[in-house]
Amino acid sequence: MTHAQRRRIYLMRHGSVTYFDENGHPYAHDVVPLNAVGREQTTAAGRSFAEQGIRFDRVITSDLPRTIESAQRVLAETGQPIDIESWPDFTEVRGHRLDALADDELEEAFTSAFSCMAGEHCRFLGGESVGELMDRIHPVIDKLRADAAWDTVLLVLHGGVNRALLSYAITGQRLFLGNLEQAPGCINVLDVGHKPNDWLIHTINYTPPRPLHTHTRLTSMEEGLHHYRKSRGL
Repeated sequence: MTHAQRRRIYLMRHGSVTYFDENGHPYAHDVVPLNAVGREQTTAAGRSFAEQGIRFDRVITSDLPRTIESAQRVLAETGQPIDIESWPDFTEVRGHRLDALADDELEEAFTSAFSCMAGEHCRFLGGESVGELMDRIHPVIDKLRADAAWDTVLLVLHGGVNRALLSYAITGQRLFLGNLEQAPGCINVLDVGHKPNDWLIHTINYTPPRPLHTHTRLTSMEEGLHHYRKSRGL
């Protein structure tokens, strides 16, 4: 075995953003920028890469501002003048209108898709299903792997998308491990070989500012549900 037989994927989730105002009303999800904590998280991630002398051949994000801004902050720390590629197919799992959900539907809508071994029928906030997400993400990952023109790539994506990618890498099958938590600004480290099932997972959900996750025992979606309930007086 030589290192050239596997290539390296650094998979990040974008940094923290403020999805809801102080009264629990949602901001437009497709335009929200990083908040102060998110800027700190992604800068810390960039410093981790820089301290270990990691160089990227390519940097790929979704088409949403929060992933692009996160990648820009990482590159500002590594000092690499790389053009960021935005792939729309990597956009976050698509939810439905929150105001279309009844009060007693909220918990399932927010959390069911990110439960252990979520079924393909489970929908994210009443919108895109787990099955539809995998239909979208698996071919994109296969496309990236088929391109032999890179050795080390940085992907800065989203919580749901990262779960789909990690589940594919871990199982090699059409399964979705919804309880693979992806904290804002986290780093996952994966290697890929030439064979379809040749994945090697080194690190999952490493967060440079708080690597032991002592600040919470909630998932990101549980935290979102807590904030959104305020807008309904629940």
